[in-house]
Amino acid sequence: MQLVRQKYSSVGNRPGSVTALTVLLLVAALASGCAAEADAGGTGAPGGPAELAAGQAGEAAAPQAGPARALDAYAEGLKRKQAARAVAAKKWGLSRTPLAAPEPPKAKPRITTREGFEVPDDAGLPPVFTTVPTKEKIVFLTMDDGAEKDPDLLRMMTELDIPYSAFLSDYVINDDYGYFERMQKRGVTLSNHTLNHRYLPGLSRAEQRKEICGQQEKMRKRYGKRPTLFRPPYGNYNRDTLVVAKSCGITAVPLWSAEAFPDHMEWREWDRDLHPGDIVLTHFRGEGDWKGSMPDMIRQVMETITSKGYAVARLEDYV
Repeated sequence: MQLVRQKYSSVGNRPGSVTALTVLLLVAALASGCAAEADAGGTGAPGGPAELAAGQAGEAAAPQAGPARALDAYAEGLKRKQAARAVAAKKWGLSRTPLAAPEPPKAKPRITTREGFEVPDDAGLPPVFTTVPTKEKIVFLTMDDGAEKDPDLLRMMTELDIPYSAFLSDYVINDDYGYFERMQKRGVTLSNHTLNHRYLPGLSRAEQRKEICGQQEKMRKRYGKRPTLFRPPYGNYNRDTLVVAKSCGITAVPLWSAEAFPDHMEWREWDRDLHPGDIVLTHFRGEGDWKGSMPDMIRQVMETITSKGYAVARLEDYV
């Protein structure tokens, strides 16, 4: 290229047709020489065009091998994980193997209060919602209160690798805090469901503060951190609820769009169906309250979720 630039400058003042012809001849000659060298197997001085081209090709190929291997390893890992889930599904009596959730988004979606769930002057307050904005066929499984402490639930959910979130009330968990500590160690996020599960709109702001912020402090002392998610008992709240919740660290108020029992589902939406991003509610209850155990409930809700082509994702990856 240096030769071409030099020759071009030396003939730059000649008539245009001659200049163009000269440049074309020089470029052709240079290209021909490079091609001949390449055809001869790249012989010539070290560092020549053929050797440089070969080096550059090698450099370009090397980075491609790393990501390709990583992708293959990732795919193989997913395959093994799903195979283990299939074995666990058979062990726990599920008729279908739960589907694997996609990778969570790099940036969490923006969540706003659902239309109709607003309170006066709710700007800046934690959003209240029943569905997370996403186009993926995923739903989120949540469990409330903490009355039933079934060890089979811990084993079942761990072996099936199904994520879920726990919203806890102190008055029913205080006889066995350790059960929920074991749950937390298995990757479950523990969130706030008040101290005593009272109907919040019937309380003063000070009483609501005791219920909500008191549970924040209980959970910080017992489990090492204050929750950021809060679910009001019965799904009932007013503006004081949200103001108080925000004041002690709550950033979002997830409600639900469907509820699971061991023998049936209850639907909040008019079409009685699941939708991408729906939050499913159930409770820590057993045969004393339900027509079945907590594993029975998981079998029921997972049959519904999987048969409709949905996977269960981790709520905290999106909120």
